[in-house]
Parts: sequence; structure tokens; C-alpha cells
Amino acid sequence: MATSISATGLRSSFHGSWGTSIVGEDFNMLAKTVPTQVRVGKPVRSQPMMKNVNEGKGIFAPIVVVTRQIIGKKRFNQLRGKAIALHSQVITEFCKSIGADPKQRQGLIRLAKKNGERLGFLA
Repeated sequence: MATSISATGLRSSFHGSWGTSIVGEDFNMLAKTVPTQVRVGKPVRSQPMMKNVNEGKGIFAPIVVVTRQIIGKKRFNQLRGKAIALHSQVITEFCKSIGADPKQRQGLIRLAKKNGERLGFLA
């Protein structure tokens, strides 16, 4: 069904009713052109990545990078996780001793993370 627009108006090659337009030869020709199977590949997902804006910067960044290369990425991340957990516990105990509420404690933990990024501990 080709449709074209010209200066004289709208022209169409459709001749017939809607009921007969996909029955017969047109339907058979259309059915032959449609693939019977369609392959769909796995969707490509990028790994979520928490990127440090100060990566490679900071006074401790070179030490962190060299340590990661020496002990390996997996062991380094385990060690870093333990250090972060211990630091969070120290902040929590400090907040308990001064009577700070959980919102203030969370703010201090966020501040510690920002300072760690700036100093290069999260490089």
C-alpha cells in the first residue's frame, strides 16, 4: 500500500475494503517476508561503579596504589573494608559518649568518607 502526497492532494494505491486488504496474495507475500525466529542477544549491562572524583589525588594516594599492587586487589579491598568498618565503629562510640543522635553520627561518617577521598585513602 503505497501512499504519496502531491500538489494535487493525497493519492493511495489502496483499492478495496479493509476486510479484504490482508487476505489473499498480500497476506501470503507478507507472511513469507516475516522471519519465523528472531534471535535476541543478552542485554549488555555495565557494572555499577562508584567512582572517586579525587582518584589518584591526595597525599596518601601513591601509597594506596602501591599497596594495592603489592597485595592484590581482592585482599586490598578486604583490608580497606575492615579499616572502614573499624573507623565507623570508632565514630559510633564517639557519638555515644557525647550523646549525639543517629543523624549527627551519619553526618560524621559521611564527613569521614569525604575526607578520606580528599586525602587519597579511597584512590
